This record gives sequence, C-alpha cells and structure tokens, in this order.
Amino acid sequence: MKEINLKVKGMHCEGCENRIKNSLSAIDGIVEVSANHSNGSVIIKVNKEIELDNIKEIIDDLGFEIEEN
Repeated sequence: MKEINLKVKGMHCEGCENRIKNSLSAIDGIVEVSANHSNGSVIIKVNKEIELDNIKEIIDDLGFEIEEN
C-alpha cells in the first residue's frame, strides 16, 4: 500500500476535512483518507496506482489549494 502526503491550504474546520475525505474516498483505489485542518495535512492510502493530478483536481474543485513542495 502506498501513502500520499499532501499539504492543503484552506481547510478551516472538521467540515472541510469531511468534504475532502468523502470526495477522495469515492475514487477507486483509495482505501483511506485522513485530513487535519489544524496542520493542513491530507494523508491518502492507495492500493493501486492513482494519478496525482486527479487528486489535485478534486481538491481544487472543492475550493482548497495544494501547497507544492
């Protein structure tokens, strides 16, 4: 299982966390999503190859921004 760690700007509450978790969990291959608005982290566990661009697009569409490393 692979883990993807992202820093996401714009999460302010548990509702924001839940929007991200619910949207990403619907993607085939994503097994688990955890989000923390306090530190802006989103951790995604996948069991197959997932295009990072697809994940970024979903997060952008929700109104959040991924911080590039």
